[in-house]
Amino acid sequence: MTYDHSNIFARILRKEIPSRTVYEDDYALAFHDIAPQAPIHVLVIPKGPYVSIADFSATAPADEITGFWRAVAKVAEDEGLTKEGFRLISNSGPNSGQEVPHFHVHLFGGTSLGPLLSKKS
Repeated sequence: MTYDHSNIFARILRKEIPSRTVYEDDYALAFHDIAPQAPIHVLVIPKGPYVSIADFSATAPADEITGFWRAVAKVAEDEGLTKEGFRLISNSGPNSGQEVPHFHVHLFGGTSLGPLLSKKS
């Protein structure tokens, strides 16, 4: 996939679309999902133009990678999720259900989340 600079997360980063921001630094932006799947559902996105975790890991400078994952941990702490636990999910590619072609992680918490995947027959 090629990075699409008009994707919704790129537009949120440029402040063209508002978000309910919970954290921002030089490396990442975190905001509430507009259709939450858990009591706490925050998206954390890097500020650079990366399509997937593979793209991010292969092409981002080390300081961006470190800064991003530290931001994810800070958001989990700030949201009060580190004691009881939380889940991180990053979809990558069409088979995963990735909807926005900008690398991001979903941070879920605030309740028991159940099994990782539902079984399909």
